[in-house]
Amino acid sequence: MQMPTQKITTRHSTSNETKVQPFAQMLKNNIRSYSMVIALVLIMLLFQILTEGILLRPLNVTNLILQNSYILVLAIGMMLVIITGHIDLSVGSVAAFVGALAGILMVQHQVSMVVTVIVSLLLGALIGAWQGFWIAYVKIPAFIVTLAGMLLFRGLTMVILEGQSIAPFPKSFQNISSGFIPDLFHGTDFHMFTLVIGLLLSVLLVWLEIRKRNNQKKYGFDVSPTVVFAAKLVGIVAVINIFSYVLATYEGIPNILIILATLIVVYSFVANKTIVGRHIYAIGGNEKAAQLSGVKTKRVTFWVFVNMGVLAALSGLIFAARLNAATPKAGNLFELDAIAACFIGGASAYGGIGTVSGAIIGGLVMGVMNNGMSLLGLGIDWQQAIKGLVLLAAVAFDIYNKNKAS
Repeated sequence: MQMPTQKITTRHSTSNETKVQPFAQMLKNNIRSYSMVIALVLIMLLFQILTEGILLRPLNVTNLILQNSYILVLAIGMMLVIITGHIDLSVGSVAAFVGALAGILMVQHQVSMVVTVIVSLLLGALIGAWQGFWIAYVKIPAFIVTLAGMLLFRGLTMVILEGQSIAPFPKSFQNISSGFIPDLFHGTDFHMFTLVIGLLLSVLLVWLEIRKRNNQKKYGFDVSPTVVFAAKLVGIVAVINIFSYVLATYEGIPNILIILATLIVVYSFVANKTIVGRHIYAIGGNEKAAQLSGVKTKRVTFWVFVNMGVLAALSGLIFAARLNAATPKAGNLFELDAIAACFIGGASAYGGIGTVSGAIIGGLVMGVMNNGMSLLGLGIDWQQAIKGLVLLAAVAFDIYNKNKAS
């Protein structure tokens, strides 16, 4: 009679015990996330040295954000598509088509910016719904459907623009991609409001990390060693405030960075904290098992492509505002950059694995490489070749880890 009692007591005593995860084990479990962050830092340091300090100058850092914003927007949506086990080759053409429509409405017909943006996003949703229907309900492979979409919307872009560019856009529209938030404190040498935002963001993120760790302790989950956790907090605070300082020495925080930060927070929450997010990962992991578990796989896949259409439209608007023109060649190879950003950022070629933050890191890796190689005077031919090798290495790394785990 004592044996069962002793077992129950032992289980109860260990269920609430906090387990400190060894550093080596923690590194092994998170190798994909940490490896890409480390790779990004090393690439930045390499080009900082090779360009003799030009890469991380305030003006160039701001240009990096502005130049890669539309790819990062696409990467967020593309990550969800890849997690479900699909691909979307049409996003560049959709972005070009929506940008062309925005140019016709605003420049030629004097439609207000707000109405144009709403119409453009609705058009993106309709395009996503069109493609999602064939993929989710008719079961045509996404590769074929979106390849057809790539050709269709590229052709329609040329038709409605008649081979000509439309410009210029109103200043209010240009500010979406090239404007900056005003300095409420009216600093002279520095954009003081940017520094304040950096400090507030540091405090918020430190509080969230401490709260997350305390919750993990409360429920007996593994936690990282205290020294590692403290180093992580110091790193977060240092990166945010150095980044804020660099921006503050130029024009401050670009408007597009606010849009990007909002998208990252919203989509990270949806992916990690909602039922919809869990269903997306379940479909990518095993669609048949997810369907048997009650997940409406067709509906979820359909809405993932609707979402991709909306973000492709937003990307097209951002690019048109950045270029200050709607051109037939807009969006060329955007889809390849977005896909590469996702795989470099840790998405699995088999689906079911990936994070929004990983897509952003992958996009930054691509952006820093593009910018660094341009500063060094490398031609577009070598840039494309090097990016291709990096993409191949990222996917090979994913397959290696998957085979090793099995």
